[in-house]
Amino acid sequence: MSTRLQIAAMVFMMANAVVFGIGIVPVLLIPSLANSAFETIPAVVIASFLVSAPLSWFIAPRLRARYWRTHTN
Repeated sequence: MSTRLQIAAMVFMMANAVVFGIGIVPVLLIPSLANSAFETIPAVVIASFLVSAPLSWFIAPRLRARYWRTHTN
């Protein structure tokens, strides 16, 4: 396994939690979505998995880089 894949796997769990939290708040706060929670909550779970995978793959190299931004001395 590559280092990027290992870091992305660890970041995936945290990114998934954040994306799920962002997605579930409107479902629980908007009454029309809360009435159909049996359909919308599984959709939020699936969407959070689908969004978190590429997001964690994008974040992983930045955690490994010593200087992510251009560093001027």
